[in-house]
Amino acid sequence: MKELRIVFMGTPDFAVGILDAILKKDYNVVGVVTAPDRPAGRGRKLNQSAVKKYVENEGLPILQPTNLKSEEFLKDLKGLHANLQIVVAFRMLPKVVWQMPDYGTFNLHASLLPEYRGAAPINWAIINGESKTGVTTFFIDEKIDTGAIILQKEINILPDEDAGSLHDKLMVLGSETVLNTIGRIAAGNFQTVQQKNSKELKLAHKIQRDTCRIDWNQSIDDIYNLIRGLSPYPAAWTVLYNEEDEIITKIYRVSKEIAVHQLKNGSLISNKKELKVAVDGGYIKLKEIQLQGKRKMAIIDVLNGLKLSKSAHLS
Repeated sequence: MKELRIVFMGTPDFAVGILDAILKKDYNVVGVVTAPDRPAGRGRKLNQSAVKKYVENEGLPILQPTNLKSEEFLKDLKGLHANLQIVVAFRMLPKVVWQMPDYGTFNLHASLLPEYRGAAPINWAIINGESKTGVTTFFIDEKIDTGAIILQKEINILPDEDAGSLHDKLMVLGSETVLNTIGRIAAGNFQTVQQKNSKELKLAHKIQRDTCRIDWNQSIDDIYNLIRGLSPYPAAWTVLYNEEDEIITKIYRVSKEIAVHQLKNGSLISNKKELKVAVDGGYIKLKEIQLQGKRKMAIIDVLNGLKLSKSAHLS
């Protein structure tokens, strides 16, 4: 077995789950690289990454470079004498960094590569109506998410799954897969598979604000999948037109009702307990939403305080 000295690189909660699993297995993590503290909120208070908040209680060296090619960072990274680097939800690394350790640098990606390369694989798998996804470990190369695959594990996407619940399941599956990958590298017992490229591959580009706006003229399934794929973050949104008011509304939880109707898409049907939106193929039933300037609420609570006009609609 090889004596491993590991540097872990990651930033969000997803990476914390993987790092926690590595440390609980008593692997020798000699340092952590994460994003710099950034000002956030109204007071512009410096906000630490989820990984930094976790690591501060572990007593590990923390590097927070703004420039991954700077002499100071490269010197500090070399000084950790790592022979394996593990990357989970971080940044694209320059060659001088990923080539540094003797046993290479591998990444955990939350998709079945080569499908869904990019920044938001969990979201796009649901938005596109996939019935399965998974995780992949691969050795990093010059391009994004294209390196030789070490291991892959598959998981089903449930019909009512949202991005939040799938994120948590993939974090558990990812932890198991990373530990398995580390074990195989330590034992020298692994084979890699080169990724195949195709113009038909689905990509997972970064989610933009325009991506999140609901087009109520789409099919019932496309709308349902978009809302699930963006919940709880960044959340699908629409505009509620209610007499003179135009209220930006985020939508978090819905169900769908297949039905035939003659209503215009975006029309609202409501009573004291239920609010549903007419779309092609039926209705999207709203369960949890957030009106502009308000907190996230169950629909029954929204209806208690909101008077809808007969012409009220979403667009």
